[in-house]
Amino acid sequence: MVDTAFWKRRTKIYKREPDRRGKPKERFLIVCEGKCTEPKYFEGFRLSSVNVVIKGMGANTDSLVQMAIDERGVAASYGEYFDQVWCVFDRDSFTAQTFNRAFALAESNDIKIAHSNESFELWYVLHYEMVTTSTTRVELNRKLCALLGRKYVKNDRGIYLDLLDKQQAAIRRAKRLIRQYPSHCPERDNPSTKVHLLVEELLKLKGKS
Repeated sequence: MVDTAFWKRRTKIYKREPDRRGKPKERFLIVCEGKCTEPKYFEGFRLSSVNVVIKGMGANTDSLVQMAIDERGVAASYGEYFDQVWCVFDRDSFTAQTFNRAFALAESNDIKIAHSNESFELWYVLHYEMVTTSTTRVELNRKLCALLGRKYVKNDRGIYLDLLDKQQAAIRRAKRLIRQYPSHCPERDNPSTKVHLLVEELLKLKGKS
């Protein structure tokens, strides 16, 4: 269910502020499957809340996309409009039908997807090394603990800064992963991720702020 009070409060506080060239600043809505992992990472970009709204929903695949559609609609009813809306979710063990339905629903509603197959932690591991063989969430978490040199926890508020100096390397590796598939299929291709696409958009936004 959409928190209408949240959007009502925002419209009383924020106006569409102009950038340095006098143009309205771009606004992003990022709707995440997890309530901790993905939101904590994207909050690390430290972009003004005027520009980016990040919501951890505790939902997945097509349900998450529908939530993003609903959130955007309610926000618009209070006068807040987004230039880009993103959904961030994992392949995990969801059925191919629901996973693919999410992509179809997103495409028909102008919503972008930053998926990971198998899980978001693949994006973290790519900061350190390339992953080319099929893997599981458990294996990725174990590997990440070894790479970080400490126990990895989902609500780690410092993970963005811990990985920041390796961010460009992760982007390059994520792109290489996609290129290794002759015809990329998010539902089938493990490992793969397109989190880097959202990261690149946020970096552009950060450069304009």
